[in-house]
Parts: sequence; C-alpha cells; structure tokens
Amino acid sequence: MTLTNIRALEFYSGIGGLHVALQRSTVDGEVVRAFDWDQAACQVYDHFHGLKIVQRVDITTLTAGDMAVHGANLWLMSPSCQPYTVLNPLAKGADDPRAKSFIHLIDDVLPELVSAGMHPTHILVENVAGFETSSTRQNVLKTLDRLGYTTMELLLTPLQYGVPNSRLRYYLLAKAKSSPFAYSDAPSSRVWRHIPGQGEDWIDPRLDTELDAVTSISRLQDFLDDDAAAATTIVATIPDRVLEKWGRLFDIVLPSQRRSCCFTRGYTRLVERAGSILQMNEELDTTVLFNIFLEAQSREDSKALEILAPLRLRYFTPSELLRIFGFNASRSDGLIEDEFLWPPGLTAKTQYKLIGNSVNVGVVTKLIDYLFK
Repeated sequence: MTLTNIRALEFYSGIGGLHVALQRSTVDGEVVRAFDWDQAACQVYDHFHGLKIVQRVDITTLTAGDMAVHGANLWLMSPSCQPYTVLNPLAKGADDPRAKSFIHLIDDVLPELVSAGMHPTHILVENVAGFETSSTRQNVLKTLDRLGYTTMELLLTPLQYGVPNSRLRYYLLAKAKSSPFAYSDAPSSRVWRHIPGQGEDWIDPRLDTELDAVTSISRLQDFLDDDAAAATTIVATIPDRVLEKWGRLFDIVLPSQRRSCCFTRGYTRLVERAGSILQMNEELDTTVLFNIFLEAQSREDSKALEILAPLRLRYFTPSELLRIFGFNASRSDGLIEDEFLWPPGLTAKTQYKLIGNSVNVGVVTKLIDYLFK
C-alpha cells in the first residue's frame, strides 16, 4: 500500500539523512520543514536539498502552534544520542540538558496537537543503542500509549542489510492505534531485532573471520573511492604523531573485509571507538609489523615509524563514509548516483562530525516503508 500526501517534519535534521530516506522510500511524501540547532548542519542541509526548508532553532522553544501550521502527518526524529550512549560512562539520560528538547516535543507539544486533532499519525525516532534501557524511553512509550498510538521498537544494524558497518541503532515507530503494524502479533514490550516480515533476528558474529564469511554483506572495497590519488589526500592521512603514540589502538580493516566499526562524530579526532581505519596493502600481516614497530619503539629507534609505512594506513574519506551511510551509491549499486553536495569551504573535520552524527539512510528507508505498510 502506497500512501500519498504525506507531509513530514524532520527534527534534529543534521545533514538530512531522514529526508533522503523518505525520498528513497515508496511513500509519496515530502519534508515540509526541518529543524536543527547546529549552524553547519543547517548550512549543509540547505545546500544539499536546496528547498529553504531547514530552520535553525532551539527545539525546546517550538510550540504546538509552530507545528500545526505545517499540517504534518509524519514526524521524523533523531534526537541527541549523547545522553544515552554506552560509550559515555557519565551519560545522564533524561537529566542531560541535551535530552530536554525531545522530552519537550513528546510531553508538551504532541499532547496539545492531539487535543486539537492536528497531530502526526506516524512517528519514527532514531537513537543510539542503549536508549531502550533509559527512563526517557519508558516515559515516551507511556505518553504515546496514552495519546492513542501503537508503538514498535527495534534494534537494527546496517550489517543485516548488506552494509559492512556495525552501527547498532534503536528505532521507535508509532502510528495511530487504528492502523496496526504489519506481520506483528508480538507483545508491545518486545524489542525487535529485524523488521517483521523481513527475515529473522540478526546475530552479529563477534569474530572477524566469521563476519567475513557472511557473503550477504558487501566488501568494503565496494564503498571506496575509485581514484587512488583522491584517497591519499591530506584528508585521509593519519598524522605521524598519532600513529606513533596511538597506532596500536586503531581498529584496522582491509578493503576485502566485510566489517567496520561504528563511525562517530569524533572520527579522525579520536582513536578508540570512533571508527575503523583502512590498511590498503593487504599483502602484509598487520600484527607482525606492529610488533616489529613496537619493539623498535622500545629501542627508541628514530625510524621506527617507517616500519608501518608499507601497510598504507589511512582514514576513510568523507565520500567513502557517505556511501557507507547510504547517502551515495556503492560500486555494487548502480541505481543511485553520487549526489551529495557539500557547501564550498566546509572543512573535512566538520564533514566527518556531521556524517558521524547522521543516520544510515538505507536502514531508515526500509523502516519508513514498513511504517506505512
């Protein structure tokens, strides 16, 4: 079933990943207004989509009246994940100031719209894995139930859709109770590990060798830049001082492998748990060379770093990450041409931050299709 006249509001819009997902879905809809506070994100959104629909605003200041004028029946939301991420041992959940705007939308704005009969009939929320254990989640579910919504929760990763990137994310779908979810007769408390009616629960292999054997996942080489020269620019170069001090902590992957770690906004600025780096020379044993390098370092060999040079280690480029995140096509997908446009003068550091804050377009596209099925 394809629905028409879907008017969407996109909250925490970033560079527009939710917008692209709606465009790629089978739903006949459009984003009529987007909201974000980050100035660079709004600049990119405006340049990419060219519709003058993004509004730089503190979302905690938005009112039901601000929403009602748009006549939207779909809310797309990707609120800040920092209050809930397991990578932050000091995460405060609902007590974090960055959580206040999302709570404001659910607790204050949405009830007013429901009372006025001008509320969205469908809602999609994306957040970090870990949100499902938060008090915010419990409050949101209770509020949505009270307001007449049926909800579904999912934990999904791009790996189960053939993308070689481990990015487990929490998704909340909500729709009017008169429209049940397709293929779902499970208790509402269940957190799904697959989209109902589409396969089975994903079991993420922990060993690289096991994951590389899952042939349904594409190889990283399908997402890399064609031009070898472009991939060795200053953007992708790992500074010598970083390799010398922290190189042993990197998650290193080969182009032929079918995995990479979750890329975050700290990519190229942080070493651990910020994303993988590439070893372009697959003929050499990474562990052997690093052992030789560390031994040379212990002898204070001034040329120790030269031992690592043959590995040809580098960061993923922004264009490669855009393919992994689904904004642009991989080599194995000729259906979508590279189309993402950065505004002139935007630094690579900002590009990496904005991509790391974004959503996986492919996964969200499938969820939007399911939400309206």
